[in-house]
Amino acid sequence: MNAMQKQLILEPKSGRYKLLIFILILTALLWSSSTLEFSASGMGGAVIARNIFLGIFNPDTAILFNWQNGVPFLLLETLAIAFVGTLVGSILAIPLAFLSSQNVVGRPISYVTSLFIMAIRTIPVFVYGLMFIRVTGPGPFAGLLTMALASVGMLSKLFAETIEELDTGIIESLDAAGCNGFEKIRYGVIPQLASDFLSTVIYRFDMNIRDVAVLGLVGAGGIGAPLIFAMNSHRWNEAGAIIIGLILLVFIIEWLSTRIRKKLARG
Repeated sequence: MNAMQKQLILEPKSGRYKLLIFILILTALLWSSSTLEFSASGMGGAVIARNIFLGIFNPDTAILFNWQNGVPFLLLETLAIAFVGTLVGSILAIPLAFLSSQNVVGRPISYVTSLFIMAIRTIPVFVYGLMFIRVTGPGPFAGLLTMALASVGMLSKLFAETIEELDTGIIESLDAAGCNGFEKIRYGVIPQLASDFLSTVIYRFDMNIRDVAVLGLVGAGGIGAPLIFAMNSHRWNEAGAIIIGLILLVFIIEWLSTRIRKKLARG
C-alpha cells in the first residue's frame, strides 16, 4: 500500500455531509420558489423591454447633449450628491470606528458603539431616503443626507477592522524612541491607516453613485427621477439617453476607482 492509498483511507468520509448539505440547499430552493408567482402578461413586458433597448440605440440627442437641463447636468448632480455624501460619511465614520475598536477603547465601549453601527447598517438606503424626504423635502439635500448616513454604517465597520489590525510594534518603537502622542499618531498610526481608509472610501463612493440613481426614484435628487418619469410617460428615446449617460458615468467611475485602489494596494 503506497502513501497515496494510505492518505485516501485516512481521509475523513465527507460524502454524507455533502449529500445532506445538497438536500438542504435543494429543499430551501424549492420552498423559496413556492412563493414566486408568474403572471401571464409576458407580452407587455417584452414590448417595454424592446422599447427600452430601441431608446438606448436611438437616444434623444437634444437631452443627451444639453448642458443646462439635460443628461450632463443630471449626471453632475448625481456625482455631487455621491461625492459630498461619501465625504461627510467618511468624516463621521472615523471617530465611530475608533470607538468601536477593542484595541483602542476596550470591550464595553466597543460593544455599545458596534451595536449603534449595526443599527445604522440594518436600515436600507431606500428607507433612509424616504425618511429624509419627509424631513427636508424632495431634492438633492435629502439624497446627500441619505448617502452620508448610509456610508457611515459601512465605513465605520471597515475602518474599525483596519484599526484592529494595527501593528502595535511600530507604535511601541516610537514610544521607546521618545516620541510624543502626536508624533506616534503622525508616524505610527496614520501611515498604516491612510491607504486602507482611502481605498475603502473610494469603494463606497463607487457604490454611492449607483445608490443615488436609485434614490432619484423617490425624489431624493439625481438622475433616477427623470428616468422613471420618462419611462412612465413612454418617452423611450429620452429614457435611452438617460440610461446611456448613467452607464457612461458608472463605467468611468468604476475604471478610475479600480486604478486608484490598485495603486493604493501596491503602495
